[in-house]
Amino acid sequence: MVSAEEGREEKYLLLLDRALNLVPSRALAGGRFQTPKAKIAVVGNRTIISNFKEITSTLNRKPEQFFNFLLHELGTAGTMEDTRAVLHGKFSSDKINGLIEVYIKLYVICPVCKGVDTSLQKEGKVLLIRCEACGAISPARGA
Repeated sequence: MVSAEEGREEKYLLLLDRALNLVPSRALAGGRFQTPKAKIAVVGNRTIISNFKEITSTLNRKPEQFFNFLLHELGTAGTMEDTRAVLHGKFSSDKINGLIEVYIKLYVICPVCKGVDTSLQKEGKVLLIRCEACGAISPARGA
């Protein structure tokens, strides 16, 4: 015969397994998020970010969104070419990498759980951060 306490423990373990099955697999992957570093080359009066697509895929963002952020913050013009971005003007790698960190704080990290498994969506004029790990929906702080 099963005691009441053993029955509760068995029920608890079943509920725990059920809850773990509902958690998105990306949230369970764990590991620490590594801030991507830009590979910069200054050619004449142009700054080339050679690993631009790699950065945007690591951040899980559309290249256009991140590119527009960079252009706005740097106050310059530029173009995206295949896997790289070309900015008009000379910018140091410290400046570009600093802007990547700012972008991550404003548009990537979930304000509730501090996770990075997020996506951006626009509702009306408000830009929202939707967290895949905890399910929170928060307005982007920089918008």
